[in-house]
Amino acid sequence: MRLLWLILGWVAAILGAIGLFLPVVPTVPFLLVAVFSFARSSPRLAARIMRDPRFGPPIRAWRKRGVIGRTAKIWAIAAMATGVGWTLWLGLDPRIIIFQALTCAIVGAWLITRPET
Repeated sequence: MRLLWLILGWVAAILGAIGLFLPVVPTVPFLLVAVFSFARSSPRLAARIMRDPRFGPPIRAWRKRGVIGRTAKIWAIAAMATGVGWTLWLGLDPRIIIFQALTCAIVGAWLITRPET
Protein backbone atom coordinates (compact mmCIF):
# COMPACT_ATOMS: atom_id res chain seq x y z
CA MET A 1 0.00 0.00 0.00
CA ARG A 2 2.90 2.33 0.74
CA LEU A 3 4.02 2.05 -2.89
CA LEU A 4 0.57 3.13 -4.14
CA TRP A 5 0.64 6.21 -1.88
CA LEU A 6 4.14 7.01 -3.13
CA ILE A 7 3.08 6.70 -6.78
CA LEU A 8 -0.01 8.85 -6.20
CA GLY A 9 2.18 11.42 -4.43
CA TRP A 10 4.60 11.63 -7.33
CA VAL A 11 1.82 11.85 -9.93
CA ALA A 12 0.18 14.68 -7.97
CA ALA A 13 3.52 16.44 -7.48
CA ILE A 14 4.28 16.23 -11.21
CA LEU A 15 0.82 17.58 -12.09
CA GLY A 16 1.38 20.39 -9.59
CA ALA A 17 4.71 21.18 -11.24
CA ILE A 18 3.02 21.30 -14.63
CA GLY A 19 0.61 23.81 -13.08
CA LEU A 20 3.54 26.17 -12.55
CA PHE A 21 3.77 26.61 -16.31
CA LEU A 22 0.17 26.10 -17.43
CA PRO A 23 -2.24 28.54 -15.80
CA VAL A 24 -5.23 26.24 -16.37
CA VAL A 25 -3.75 23.46 -14.21
CA PRO A 26 -4.04 24.20 -10.47
CA THR A 27 -0.80 23.81 -8.52
CA VAL A 28 -1.73 23.92 -4.84
CA PRO A 29 -4.60 21.37 -4.97
CA PHE A 30 -2.28 18.85 -6.60
CA LEU A 31 0.38 19.61 -4.00
CA LEU A 32 -2.22 19.05 -1.27
CA VAL A 33 -2.85 15.58 -2.69
CA ALA A 34 0.91 15.03 -2.93
CA VAL A 35 1.46 15.98 0.72
CA PHE A 36 -1.47 13.78 1.80
CA SER A 37 -0.03 10.84 -0.16
CA PHE A 38 3.58 11.41 0.84
CA ALA A 39 2.55 11.64 4.51
CA ARG A 40 1.52 7.99 4.18
CA SER A 41 4.51 6.85 2.15
CA SER A 42 7.44 9.26 2.60
CA PRO A 43 7.13 11.82 5.39
CA ARG A 44 10.43 13.35 4.24
CA LEU A 45 8.92 14.28 0.86
CA ALA A 46 5.76 15.63 2.53
CA ALA A 47 7.88 17.82 4.81
CA ARG A 48 9.89 19.06 1.85
CA ILE A 49 6.77 20.34 0.11
CA MET A 50 5.46 21.86 3.34
CA ARG A 51 8.74 23.77 3.81
CA ASP A 52 8.63 25.30 0.34
CA PRO A 53 8.55 29.09 0.75
CA ARG A 54 5.99 29.64 -2.01
CA PHE A 55 3.61 26.70 -1.65
CA GLY A 56 4.15 25.69 1.96
CA PRO A 57 2.12 28.50 3.58
CA PRO A 58 -1.17 27.87 1.70
CA ILE A 59 -0.81 24.11 2.20
CA ARG A 60 -0.14 24.51 5.92
CA ALA A 61 -3.07 26.96 6.22
CA TRP A 62 -5.41 24.45 4.58
CA ARG A 63 -4.20 21.52 6.68
CA LYS A 64 -4.33 23.40 9.99
CA ARG A 65 -7.36 25.66 9.64
CA GLY A 66 -9.11 24.73 6.38
CA VAL A 67 -8.61 28.23 4.95
CA ILE A 68 -8.13 29.32 1.36
CA GLY A 69 -6.75 32.72 0.42
CA ARG A 70 -9.03 35.19 -1.34
CA THR A 71 -6.68 35.45 -4.32
CA ALA A 72 -6.70 31.67 -4.74
CA LYS A 73 -10.49 31.65 -4.62
CA ILE A 74 -10.72 34.38 -7.26
CA TRP A 75 -8.25 32.62 -9.57
CA ALA A 76 -10.00 29.26 -9.15
CA ILE A 77 -13.45 30.67 -9.90
CA ALA A 78 -12.12 32.68 -12.84
CA ALA A 79 -10.41 29.59 -14.26
CA MET A 80 -13.62 27.55 -13.94
CA ALA A 81 -15.66 30.30 -15.60
CA THR A 82 -13.08 30.51 -18.40
CA GLY A 83 -13.30 26.74 -18.90
CA VAL A 84 -17.07 26.89 -19.21
CA GLY A 85 -16.71 29.84 -21.58
CA TRP A 86 -14.33 27.84 -23.77
CA THR A 87 -16.76 24.93 -24.01
CA LEU A 88 -19.51 27.37 -25.00
CA TRP A 89 -17.26 29.02 -27.59
CA LEU A 90 -16.20 25.63 -28.99
CA GLY A 91 -19.85 24.65 -29.32
CA LEU A 92 -19.55 21.34 -27.48
CA ASP A 93 -22.53 19.14 -26.73
CA PRO A 94 -24.95 21.06 -24.48
CA ARG A 95 -25.05 18.11 -22.03
CA ILE A 96 -21.30 18.45 -21.52
CA ILE A 97 -21.61 22.19 -21.01
CA ILE A 98 -24.44 21.79 -18.50
CA PHE A 99 -22.55 19.12 -16.56
CA GLN A 100 -19.39 21.23 -16.54
CA ALA A 101 -21.24 24.40 -15.52
CA LEU A 102 -23.08 22.63 -12.69
CA THR A 103 -19.88 21.03 -11.42
CA CYS A 104 -18.05 24.36 -11.52
CA ALA A 105 -20.96 26.10 -9.79
CA ILE A 106 -20.96 23.54 -6.97
CA VAL A 107 -17.18 23.72 -6.53
CA GLY A 108 -17.29 27.54 -6.73
CA ALA A 109 -20.02 27.72 -4.08
CA TRP A 110 -17.99 25.42 -1.83
CA LEU A 111 -14.87 27.58 -2.35
CA ILE A 112 -16.75 30.74 -1.46
CA THR A 113 -17.90 29.24 1.84
CA ARG A 114 -14.34 28.36 2.97
CA PRO A 115 -12.77 30.69 5.52
CA GLU A 116 -10.11 33.10 4.22
CA THR A 117 -6.63 33.83 5.44
